[in-house]
This record gives sequence, C-alpha cells and structure tokens, in this order.
Amino acid sequence: MKYLVWDLKQLKRGERVKVTLSGNAANVRLMDSSNYQNYKNGKSHRYAGGLVKKSPVVLSVPNAGHWYITVDMQGLRGSTNASVQVLPSALPTYQEVPLSSVPSLVQDRHDSLPFGAQEEDYSIHDVFISHASEDKEDIVRDLAIALREEGLSVWYDEFELKIGDSLRQKIDKGLAKSRFGIVVLSRNFIKKGWTNYELDGIITRVIGGDQILLPIWHNITKQEIVDYSPSIADRVARNTANYTVEEIAQEISELIKNS
Repeated sequence: MKYLVWDLKQLKRGERVKVTLSGNAANVRLMDSSNYQNYKNGKSHRYAGGLVKKSPVVLSVPNAGHWYITVDMQGLRGSTNASVQVLPSALPTYQEVPLSSVPSLVQDRHDSLPFGAQEEDYSIHDVFISHASEDKEDIVRDLAIALREEGLSVWYDEFELKIGDSLRQKIDKGLAKSRFGIVVLSRNFIKKGWTNYELDGIITRVIGGDQILLPIWHNITKQEIVDYSPSIADRVARNTANYTVEEIAQEISELIKNS
C-alpha cells in the first residue's frame, strides 16, 4: 500500500497537528511510533483520525511521545497530496461556574488542599466518559478526541490514568468533578462490572441534580436497553448508527457551552 508519511518527532500532550489535503478525500492517521510500525507492516493498529472529506483537519495529540502522520487512499479512488503543520497547544476554554462548585467555598477546605492532594484532583471537567474498553477502538477514543477539539475538558481514562494510579479513586474523582456524564451504552457495556459501577455513580449524581446524563447507543437495540434499564431507555440518546462521532461531539459541545 502506498502512503505519505510525516515523522513529527517528539510531541507533547495537547499539541495539535493540522493536515491540509490537496485533491480527493483521504485517510489521515495520527499514530505513535509502535502503532505506526504496525500500520507499516499491515498489522492491526490504533490511531486518531480517519476518512477526511473536508480539509483541513486538526488532530490533538493525546499523550506525549514520538508521533507520525500518514495519508493514504486505501479503499478510495484517485490521488491526493497533503501538507502537515504542528500547532501549539490550545489554551483552555474559559468557563464561568456556580460559586457552589468552587472547591474553596465547599467541603470546609479553609483555602488549602487536604494533605497529599494535588490541584488536579479538584479540577472541574465538562464531561466524564463511561464506556467498555472493548469499544475504545470503534468510537470512544475518537469521541474523546473530538470533544477535546471542541474545547471541552474531558475525563477519559487514556487521558487521565497514569501508571500506579488507583483506578477506583481516579474514577470516583472524575465522576465527582464532571458536570455531564456521557455513557456509551453497548452490549459490552451492560455486561461489565466497572461500567455498571460508573453508571451507578452517574445516576446517583443525576438524581441529586449534580450531573446530567448523556446516553450514546452503540451497536445495541432499544429493546436491549429497555431490558437493561427502562429509565435509561426513556432518555433522549444519540445512536452511532445514525450520527457520526463528529456530529455527536459537536451537539454535545453546543449543549454544554449553552448550559
């Protein structure tokens, strides 16, 4: 398979890569070094990006490391060329929040953090994404990246978890400090323990008025959702069979920014 490749060298998390196509639509992939080697050898690989029909496209670097951009016409007709530019990290989006959500005014903190805590433990996220790990490749990773490109603060395990972290503690903090809970409901989701633990936490906060639930259905029928949870099935949702990841991310972004 013929393809174009750019060695971007070492990039920091949050840096952005702008790809401008000249010619037809093309497949654009942002990959770290190990996944690029798999791609080059025709093996299974992970990437950010996909089929790009509208140029330019901007992709965010999810983690610090050695990154590559590839452009190919696999499954497409015609030819294309491209230019690639590394952009600086985007500034965080300014947001006004209710005084009740400012940590210094609640929990009797006395203008100081608890012993052993870090400032990041108290940062407010726009969304928490609850999902089954089996669905990362199909939708969840692309959704998380698309939401960040919309300027949202996203709690997503690949963005937040570091080696040695307590999974339960990180999830609890992410749930407690997120305004909206995105739940990617799938057959994988409903049969896993961790996802049900996360959903219970989201539902508890929804009932208390502290969080808003945003369901996304992925490769699952309404009857399966009804059998799993009639109350969730009754909520307005978006189905990946009818909407693209970009369309879902844009709608969620508009909802959150206007709330």
